[in-house]
Amino acid sequence: MQTAYNALLILAVIVAIVFILLIMVTGKGDAMSGGGGIRTTYKGRATVEDMISRMTLGLGIGFMVVMVALDVIGNAITKK
Repeated sequence: MQTAYNALLILAVIVAIVFILLIMVTGKGDAMSGGGGIRTTYKGRATVEDMISRMTLGLGIGFMVVMVALDVIGNAITKK
């Protein structure tokens, strides 16, 4: 159980670092634009802003899932 906790902790740190780098490199306006609104696409292809927005959403959801899993495993470890 401790090994799973350590692996998830490392994964959480990696996801957080990638998330921070994405925000720092692209700027807050591009990465945090949200998914709403009408967007124009070129021949059905997603724009760079669409891809950045999708990556930001995915990283945020992934980080939350990993943190909840860490909490559940951490509580299970401390109850022993």
